[in-house]
Amino acid sequence: MNFLDIVKQAGPVWVQGLALSLGLIVAIGAQNAFVLRQGLRREHVGAVVVFCAVSDAVLIAAGVLGLGQLLGEQPLLTRLLAILGAVFLTLYGWRALRRATQRDALTASPGGQAMPLRSALLQAAAFTLLNPHVYLDTVLLVGSIGAQQPEALRGWFVLGASSASLLWFAALGFGARWLAPWFARPRAWQVLDALIGLTMWMLAALLTHHVWRGF
Repeated sequence: MNFLDIVKQAGPVWVQGLALSLGLIVAIGAQNAFVLRQGLRREHVGAVVVFCAVSDAVLIAAGVLGLGQLLGEQPLLTRLLAILGAVFLTLYGWRALRRATQRDALTASPGGQAMPLRSALLQAAAFTLLNPHVYLDTVLLVGSIGAQQPEALRGWFVLGASSASLLWFAALGFGARWLAPWFARPRAWQVLDALIGLTMWMLAALLTHHVWRGF
């Protein structure tokens, strides 16, 4: 493929990666719920957004380079990740539901007790790396499609897919401040945490079901 061909096809390949990744990432999930909550509390939003976006970019690039095929050949590793993810989601869901019962402890501003940056990044890492669906979406699906592109255009595909993650997490984290007036009341936080807790438990149940069916 010559230089002119690369220039002509780079744009469409970038858009393809952007659209595919955006279609997969815009959904209710543990990672998105965590970014939204950090955005509403205005705690370490930039660090969390960058971490999630960079993690997706690394996983997508790894998938394009062949990690997807490797994971497909290691079903035990996938099951182990599913088990760890189910345990983490269950515990986090329990904490969210417990918060939902503590009306006086919920605030929509940074005036309350802030989460340390290290804790925020560790939780973001857990939501990202202990979720098998992240590997299914970014590594296996997006990665396998990207790997089918001509070698000279794979970088553009990865860039497009990574751009979708950055745009989405930035909109979710920094755009959450526009919802702050609705979350100025503790009752709104109780509803949000209750929904987050139930979502985490539903995802944990689905992961457990997939693991059970695998045996």
